[in-house]
Amino acid sequence: MSRRTPALIAAAVLLPLALTACSSSDGATTATGDKAAAKSDGFPYTVKNCGVTTTFKAPPKRVVTMNQHVTEIMLELGLKKSLVGTAYLDDQVLPKYAEDYASVPVIAKEYPSYEQVLATNPDFVYGGYGSAFTAGDGRSREALKKSGIESRLNTESCTKGDQPMDTLYEEIREVGRTFGVTDRAEAWIKQAKADNAATAKKLADLKPVPVFVYDSGDKTAFTAGGEGIGNELIERAGGTNVFADLDKPFGDASWENVVARKPEVVVIYDYGATTVEQKKKRLLTDPALADVPAIKNKRFAVMPLSDAVLGVRVPAAVDKLAAQLHPGATTP
Repeated sequence: MSRRTPALIAAAVLLPLALTACSSSDGATTATGDKAAAKSDGFPYTVKNCGVTTTFKAPPKRVVTMNQHVTEIMLELGLKKSLVGTAYLDDQVLPKYAEDYASVPVIAKEYPSYEQVLATNPDFVYGGYGSAFTAGDGRSREALKKSGIESRLNTESCTKGDQPMDTLYEEIREVGRTFGVTDRAEAWIKQAKADNAATAKKLADLKPVPVFVYDSGDKTAFTAGGEGIGNELIERAGGTNVFADLDKPFGDASWENVVARKPEVVVIYDYGATTVEQKKKRLLTDPALADVPAIKNKRFAVMPLSDAVLGVRVPAAVDKLAAQLHPGATTP
């Protein structure tokens, strides 16, 4: 769980919202015609991201992605040719991205070292969680900047009190803008809004179901809080997150509180070495949870972790979760 530990998330949410980018040096010379073309294509472009302000004079050309959901954003926007390295899958990439993903060098199974990043000669690094840029591991954004490498952190890691779906739209919009593919980004946003509206229409007359998210944990339950896209995903799927009062995207909850809040469905996040069946067994064999409605009735829903973070899977994930929370009621 190192990439999404509560300490990292708590630190990240204190940072202001924004975006980053890659810029050429002020001393670079460009023909007058090229300057005009760059301006007509939307450059230079100044953006903010989690406390970092950067001006792009042109789109980044050599990009390393760390964490699956940001890799999939790049692939969805047709930017595989910009990728010189990737790292850290939570599960399998979607089939639609498999061929493009296979063309990108995997530089580390989890997070790469600073040296592994530098070996790809990148001009931009895009991280999904705050842990992608852990200073203690040498991959801080400041260290990258000193090596002439710009960076971006997925904005779920540094926003608080917003509407996460709107943050997702802005994430896609700013990445598209950064790479000069605004039309692709806007097309995705338009379709996402239509998909979300279609799901909302199907759920309009249904009563929300109390939901507890079980990510992991034994002594405590690591769960989805009220600040991230995971919480909004539950709400849009016709559920109510029983830990929506936890003021961060992820955090620990006591089992006593799980019992007290009486969830009717447990949503299990599927990723890593611990299987869904192992997680179910842990919950079903805990005597303290025996009277929880979801456990008593064996009502489980399953989501890949990559569905429940700020990435391009979210609109489809809302519809898939809705079908699990309200079986039969969401069929068109």
